Amino acid sequence: MFEELSQRFEAAAKSLRGHDKISETNIEIALKDVRRALLAADVSLSVVKSFLATVRDQALGAEVVRGVSPDQQFIKLVHENLVKVMGGENSPLNQAPSGPNVVLLAGLQGAGKTTAAAKLGLHLKGKGQRPLLVAADVYRPAAIDQLHTLGNQIGVEVFSLGSEESPETIASAGVAKAQKEDFDTVLVDTAGRLQIDKDMMAEMVRIRAATQPHEVLLVVDAMMGQEAAVLTRAFHEQVGITGAILTKLDGDSRGGAALSIRQVSGAPIKFIGTGEKVEALQSFHPERMASRILGMGDVLTLVEKATEAVEVADMEKMQTKLMEARFDFADFLKHMRLIKRMGSLGSLMKMIPGMAKVDDGLLRQGEAQIKRVEAMIGSMTEKERKNPDLLAASPGRRRRIAAGSGHSRAQVDKMLADFQRMRSLMKKISRDGGLPGSPGGNFPGQLQPDMGGGLGLPHPSLSRGHSRGKGGGSLRPRPRMSRKRKGFADL
Repeated sequence: MFEELSQRFEAAAKSLRGHDKISETNIEIALKDVRRALLAADVSLSVVKSFLATVRDQALGAEVVRGVSPDQQFIKLVHENLVKVMGGENSPLNQAPSGPNVVLLAGLQGAGKTTAAAKLGLHLKGKGQRPLLVAADVYRPAAIDQLHTLGNQIGVEVFSLGSEESPETIASAGVAKAQKEDFDTVLVDTAGRLQIDKDMMAEMVRIRAATQPHEVLLVVDAMMGQEAAVLTRAFHEQVGITGAILTKLDGDSRGGAALSIRQVSGAPIKFIGTGEKVEALQSFHPERMASRILGMGDVLTLVEKATEAVEVADMEKMQTKLMEARFDFADFLKHMRLIKRMGSLGSLMKMIPGMAKVDDGLLRQGEAQIKRVEAMIGSMTEKERKNPDLLAASPGRRRRIAAGSGHSRAQVDKMLADFQRMRSLMKKISRDGGLPGSPGGNFPGQLQPDMGGGLGLPHPSLSRGHSRGKGGGSLRPRPRMSRKRKGFADL
């Protein structure tokens, strides 16, 4: 997301490099690039004008700070004002003073309300709450069945009365059930329309009157651009919304909706959908989003994802095995599954500062390599997974794994050699307290997604050539070569 916007902001900052200070002349050149960036991102024109005027005034009035270049100062001002435009700080869900918290989901057809309801239900469940999903969309075919399917998938109860009852009756009955059975939150999925119309608004008003919600969230498709802000304002004026959920943000490289909604409608974005999976929902933090837009990464969200996906005790145990060179293929497979729960390799890498510019093609190659390694591990016996040395000593086992995984013997040999080198490196790190230098490698200073030691561990080039001993029975490192070859540790 935001790739186009990030590139254009970077170009604006570059125009100030080499200057001693920000002046009226060079700031106009930079702001012209920013204006083009925001308009290309489909940001509302009124937001663009206000944003540019504020940045210009602050840039010209800012004191020159020793050691801070004009381009750095400019980026700092842009970051601060992006945060303000998007709301300043995170807006959590409103909470009921007593009884269940009632959340009404509204929006146009196709925005993803039903999926958003399930995502929010899973999000709340992960925080220890007991949510209830209420299927009040009686118009769209299979909407009720879809919500039941999603509810079963995430382990959240769904309440429905079929499609014969009125939406307000269903919603009211759902709230009554939640009060009676001590549910923490009620998430009411309502019907959408292809466009805003009087009947739709009147129905939403009736549902709101019947349920007395503490939160009315408008589900908005990020692909709508600045029209998303107009939609939000229209709903707010007629129904009265308290916030928005921005969906399909992963499919929008422009980002105009995220930058327009709060400023135009006055309603804060509370959650964002970042993928098709039901786990792909995040709380919206303006400061973190501004950092992503400017290519600075988002470490806090990455840490939160890791905390949700991984048990601390498991990670400590895995780290100990890594440092003692006892990390085996079963551990690696478990490690990969934990990472997959956090999201795609590409989305995780771009949350790491300095990694936003990693080529998407390289990331896809890395994901393809992970799949190949998983296929090879899947062809191993449990004994082989737990004792990689068995494979090193047995060419017959490696031939069987190659045939079973659909890969060549050479690929299996190389994967095993890379794995052994990774274990040796981790043991050396533990013993020496740091990474060894590598004259022919890429260390120091270059970050790579290292699947052995973490998501972005700087490391020497681990994937040198290897050769087999006499008879091909064992694998041993070959002298280092100057030519770098991609391997297990370069994922």
